[in-house]
Amino acid sequence: MTVSELVLTNARIVLADEVVTGSVVVREGKIADIDTTNARTGEDFGGDYLLPGLVELHTDHLENHYRPRPGVFWDPLAALHAHDVQISGSGITTVFDAVRIGSDQDLPDMLQHARKLVDAVRSGPEQGWLRAEHFLHLRCELPSHDVVEHFEALADHPLTRLASVMDHTPGQRQFRSIEDYKRFYARHMGQDEQQMQAYIDARQAEHNMYSARNRKAIVARAHQLGLALASHDDATLAHVEEAAEEGLAIAEFPTTLEAAAAAHDAGLAVLMGAPNVVRGKSHSGNISASDLVAAGLLDILSSDYVPFALLQAVFILPQRLDDVGLPQAVATVTRSPAKAVGLVDRGEIAIGKRADLVRVSGESRVPAVRAVWKEGSRVS
Repeated sequence: MTVSELVLTNARIVLADEVVTGSVVVREGKIADIDTTNARTGEDFGGDYLLPGLVELHTDHLENHYRPRPGVFWDPLAALHAHDVQISGSGITTVFDAVRIGSDQDLPDMLQHARKLVDAVRSGPEQGWLRAEHFLHLRCELPSHDVVEHFEALADHPLTRLASVMDHTPGQRQFRSIEDYKRFYARHMGQDEQQMQAYIDARQAEHNMYSARNRKAIVARAHQLGLALASHDDATLAHVEEAAEEGLAIAEFPTTLEAAAAAHDAGLAVLMGAPNVVRGKSHSGNISASDLVAAGLLDILSSDYVPFALLQAVFILPQRLDDVGLPQAVATVTRSPAKAVGLVDRGEIAIGKRADLVRVSGESRVPAVRAVWKEGSRVS
């Protein structure tokens, strides 16, 4: 239930381009006033920060709760519940839950699992216990023989707002180097050299057979449905040129400085992982997100596989880079992702915007989330 009025006082309010001390008044779920005189009476922040609610476009976290171990599948509503609690507790008030589609060797019946997760996200609001607002992000694995069938089954729904076109074929994009791919996966897959090479050959054959035609079909259908579209792991100028020609809006996780610069110049919103910022490097040896921020090439941060990394990165960036202030860092997890997917009603503390708000104390590498409001109602 939305409260009629909420007053938050003595807060360091992170606005679009500055931090001011004062009060924020919320009425009927929207920001009604911002007062820098600090003369109002309300919930005293004691100097804590007040941030807009974080907007998360790409998190695999729901899938991790649904499949916590290989071969173990959890109740999808219970997985959503656990995911939602951690998301909201990390200051995220709008989340695009990534659901991978397209069967593979490990999960030949991928559609039944994807349906369970999609149905849970769709039914969650009816249950009345979700803290964050959830949308769906369909991650389309292009070399899969049935990914277009899966997309057609799941894309036409109001909660599906974003799709990304991916190709994790060895020798492509994230793993242009076959040797890097082998080093990364050999221990994980438990295969000897001959088995690994046979696996790589099979994946490359699937890429040659399916990727190009599946991409064309999914991009065309997504445009018909009005979905935001993202490329994934662009590594070359050709990758970016293809994305720009297809009218994609977001470049997820470009792997090289060249690709990130080209995406930025082409008007795509460049998205990188917040864990990359926190760790100071990519887990797979690609470009550092902090380097892209320093070069003025990064627009959006995503928590990817660690929800709390989003807020950590916001406070780490100004400490690491002299030219980056807190408002600029906050924009990468609020206003910029909201804009990229057309959610113009949120992502900023401004009069008339949704009162999705986060109280944060501390300025260390591990800031503390003390309270979260969605449309003016306390949810965490």
